[in-house]
Amino acid sequence: MSTSTLKTRLSDAVKDAMRARDTARLATLRFLVAAVKQKEVDERKELSDAEVTAIIEKQVKQRRESIAAFEQAGRLETAAQEMAELEVLREFLPQAAAPEEVDAAIAAAIADVTGQGLSGGAAMGKIMAILKPALAGRADMAEVSKQVKERLNG
Repeated sequence: MSTSTLKTRLSDAVKDAMRARDTARLATLRFLVAAVKQKEVDERKELSDAEVTAIIEKQVKQRRESIAAFEQAGRLETAAQEMAELEVLREFLPQAAAPEEVDAAIAAAIADVTGQGLSGGAAMGKIMAILKPALAGRADMAEVSKQVKERLNG
């Protein structure tokens, strides 16, 4: 089957939002679908679920940054709008990893890398390279990175 199940879910969600006349949801979904199509045109290939997830993650990260900036600027209405978009995007990410699962993955990656005799920045890079595919779309990688730093320096 050549069509991505995630892309199918997205296009179905666009149709549902159109039927429901949910303009805010529709705008967010159309923006996401456009980003996916743009990437496919740029790379001249159909994207896999993992590649579509990476696009969604990037948009989630942008929304988080925007929310923080708008809240700081006292623009709470705009922040609330971004928050609503964030919730729509999150529906299409894989189920979030449980904190225990994230902890276990971090511990295993650290043990693996320190077992190879690496430390400091080299270890950090190697650990994140192990964790990224394991937790992509299922954990906030900025938070994971922070936890890894704390454990390495702790």
